Amino acid sequence: MSGDAAPIALREDQRDAFAWLAQPHLISVVAALESAAPGGARFVGGCVRDSLMGQRPKDFDIATTLTPPEVIAAVKAAGLRSAPTGIDHGTVTVIADHKGVEVTTLRADVSTDGRRATVAFTSRWDVDARRRDFTMNAIYLSPDGFLYDPVGGLADIDTRCVRFIGDAAQRIREDYLRILRFFRFSARFASAFDETGLAAITDLKDGVKTLSAVRIGAEFMAILTLPQAVAALKSMQQCGVLSQIWPASASIDAVERIKKLAPGAASPIILAALFGAEGDGVGAALRLSNAEKAMRSAALKGAGDVVAGLGDKVIRALTYRHGRDVFFDAIAVAAAEENIDAAEFARLTNIAENWRPPPQPFTGKDVVAYGIRPGPEIADILAVAEAAWIAEDFPPEPRPKAILAQIIADK
Repeated sequence: MSGDAAPIALREDQRDAFAWLAQPHLISVVAALESAAPGGARFVGGCVRDSLMGQRPKDFDIATTLTPPEVIAAVKAAGLRSAPTGIDHGTVTVIADHKGVEVTTLRADVSTDGRRATVAFTSRWDVDARRRDFTMNAIYLSPDGFLYDPVGGLADIDTRCVRFIGDAAQRIREDYLRILRFFRFSARFASAFDETGLAAITDLKDGVKTLSAVRIGAEFMAILTLPQAVAALKSMQQCGVLSQIWPASASIDAVERIKKLAPGAASPIILAALFGAEGDGVGAALRLSNAEKAMRSAALKGAGDVVAGLGDKVIRALTYRHGRDVFFDAIAVAAAEENIDAAEFARLTNIAENWRPPPQPFTGKDVVAYGIRPGPEIADILAVAEAAWIAEDFPPEPRPKAILAQIIADK
């Protein structure tokens, strides 16, 4: 086949990792494509890379020599549905057994501007490979279990090296998002950061500012969730990329502490630890969701209440006031900021984990029953009663009724 690399048979020890080749929906999609172009469909990208690295793929992408109209016609003839999810760039989503598989025509870049590319379709596998970002993402797998490696990705997988295909600077200029993808993939897969890639990124770091905030935010938040986020952040700082994302000083040491104490912390919490109060506005700048912005803000606000030596009663009150999830986040951020040490983090977390805040025992109907007219006064009474109940460490009935009665009587 034109521009093809030599086929490499899967080793016996690799076959189990590619057991997904036998999934019925994938077989159906491949069969439809192969009926129109025998040998013209191969898996590529994350599903091949992850399997070679012993990880379970999350989704499956197929590259094909068929053009998008030909793909649509082929799957229709096989009784499958399709959706033109990215047809201008050659991508059609094929649905089989209620599962979507992205099928993309082999492509060549006609022009790029650092954010998007104009492409032309090709039948050459090597041309398609050379327009991709990293060598490990340009390994193809035929449905019958043969690997095709036109740019040396297999060797880089063996050495755990995330390396740009060809000239690193050229790859970056084609799409500056590859700068952030380099750090994300390196933090996920690599044993060290490729020096050639880092040098090119240092020279071209200003290109990050040309990207949309949404793209930057998505990549950056994904980096923060990774176990090796600290290594990525340090490299990003050394290359000058981190300040392109947010100009405030970054506390990578704080991220290192939170990763050790709360390795499962969500990305908004890691973001809170990274920039602290100097990160006010970063959520909007990165176009984070309202939920992500609220999570970051609540964790920082709650961390201000967390100090060493809090009594059990106060910890329960804070857990109730903030909510258990927010209080856990606040403890983690407080530890990251060194307001508490690891032992205190463990103590506070243990108390909060083993106590379930009870529901507030008062309602507006309870207040009305004492003859109070509906209106703002009811909310004021409920707030005072709730504060008194919390101050008494959440006593059960009948004490809450007595608290409410006394507050109304004292009015």
